[in-house]
Amino acid sequence: MAGMTVIVKTISRILFPFIFLFGIYIIIHGHLTPGGGFPGGVIIAASVAMLILAYGLERVLKSTSFTQAEVLDTLGSLTIAAIGILGLIFGSYFLQNTLPLGELGRLISGGNFLWLYVGVGIKVTAGILLILLAMLFATWGEKE
Repeated sequence: MAGMTVIVKTISRILFPFIFLFGIYIIIHGHLTPGGGFPGGVIIAASVAMLILAYGLERVLKSTSFTQAEVLDTLGSLTIAAIGILGLIFGSYFLQNTLPLGELGRLISGGNFLWLYVGVGIKVTAGILLILLAMLFATWGEKE
């Protein structure tokens, strides 16, 4: 898979940082607005998928790998589990809020929810990228 035309590559290169940043915005503001870890993670994974389509798998694998996606997937899982266990440690329920809520409407106002959404966003991004890379490797029979 060698990639697409110069026009598609240029537009993808210009749009990638904006789409990636929008996904981060959706994750970070998930406890204040509609959104959260899942939709933000899907948006980030879609931005990487756009680069794979535009530039080809070989070029994208120069900056990322299957192993890095697996590490991120594990990191997201550990973050979610750690936040859940914090609730149990502080004498509450699993995933119960244990941090102070802060001022209503501010970014740091959801207690654990901001960090939970960050963990879910990392997990979803890495999971979708792993699925995409597994399908591409199966299709083209390539290895890292």
